[in-house]
Amino acid sequence: MKRIVVLRAGKRSRIGIKRLLATGKAYLALSLCSMLVFLLLGLGGMLQNSLASSPVQSMRGFAASVSGTFFASLLGMELPHMEKQVEKSPFSAERMAAFLVRFLTDLNPDDPKSLLELGMPSVGRDSAVLLRPGSGGDAEAPEDRGPESVDEGSDGEEEPGAEPSPQASDGAGEEADPGDDPASEPPPSSSEPPAEETPPPPADGRDVVFIYHSHNRESWFPELKAGTKDPNSDKVNVTLVGKRMAEQLERLGVGAVHSDKDYAKTVKGYNWNYSYKYSLQTIKEAMKSHKDLKFFFDIHRDSQHRKKTTATIDGVSYAQVYFIIGHRNPDWEKNEAFANSIHQVLEKEYPGLSRGIWGKTAATGNGEYNQSVADDSVLIEIGGVDNTLAECYRTADALAKAVAGIIREGQGAVKANGAAEGAKSEAK
Repeated sequence: MKRIVVLRAGKRSRIGIKRLLATGKAYLALSLCSMLVFLLLGLGGMLQNSLASSPVQSMRGFAASVSGTFFASLLGMELPHMEKQVEKSPFSAERMAAFLVRFLTDLNPDDPKSLLELGMPSVGRDSAVLLRPGSGGDAEAPEDRGPESVDEGSDGEEEPGAEPSPQASDGAGEEADPGDDPASEPPPSSSEPPAEETPPPPADGRDVVFIYHSHNRESWFPELKAGTKDPNSDKVNVTLVGKRMAEQLERLGVGAVHSDKDYAKTVKGYNWNYSYKYSLQTIKEAMKSHKDLKFFFDIHRDSQHRKKTTATIDGVSYAQVYFIIGHRNPDWEKNEAFANSIHQVLEKEYPGLSRGIWGKTAATGNGEYNQSVADDSVLIEIGGVDNTLAECYRTADALAKAVAGIIREGQGAVKANGAAEGAKSEAK
């Protein structure tokens, strides 16, 4: 009897071991299948990357072929404070390891989201982050495009209230002659700032605003010759809008300086990719000549078409605006706060004009935009390739009015605080 019990116990233990082994085999099979699926997904992502046009891949052969000096100059374009090559090697084990990982796998160790981007390319589309939405349309990021990379023509839809450009209205279809600078002629009466009951105070002699253009030749299809494929011009371009804004600020009692420097003509060996490096030198020169500069505006034209860049306010068409903040600037929150002060005024006074504030990293552009030179520094995109100069002038007027109000309010607060401190000292 005892032997029978032992035999039964032995059989039960063997059955338990067999079940355990069967469970282990199933687990192993599931694990192997899972590994195979992930391996196939990884190979598919790598194949897609090899067939797709990737900025990282296109730079590999370039980075390997250039000299160390040239590469240091290239870094200087992205690092404004890097004025000379460091003598000691900047390489560290951590950076070299991160570089090798990204070079071999296209994975960014500092950004875990890049792991998902291999299999889901659409995940990387939010590299430009909407910091504050505007009432001027859907939340679509502005586009960074270089010369000759903008789609020709408009999107085929005209906005209500759109008006022909000065060149298109006479049928000439040619660029304006320098002698007929559109900035010298007043735009339609609807673009003039409304008359105020009391005129603004005159400028106190201090120039506090600096307006410049890193991409100074950005223009608009309606202002150029018929059939033009490249919306850039050395005559009729975004510098006219900056000039208009500076003039309006002066009329509103705020001292402003404007630069219309044409880098393609003045810089030897000009390279569009170095635009922000060139404009940084312009800023430094202006700060040496005008010691009171505090507010800096880099005015651009976006690459999107009319349907996405135009607002109709009280029956009048305006070129909409984006505010761009560079997240590579350590103090970008201060720049964003300044941009938001302007954005909020536009939302109140010109609803629909602003399309919000966007933050960008080096993954989608320069990433710093020279905004580290001052807390009150911002890049503004005014309109797109299908807007007219008159529409951009109206927006420049609205921006000037908003900025002037903010500056005067800030100066009033400073004066009031100064007066209060003076009264306290006298009382003591």
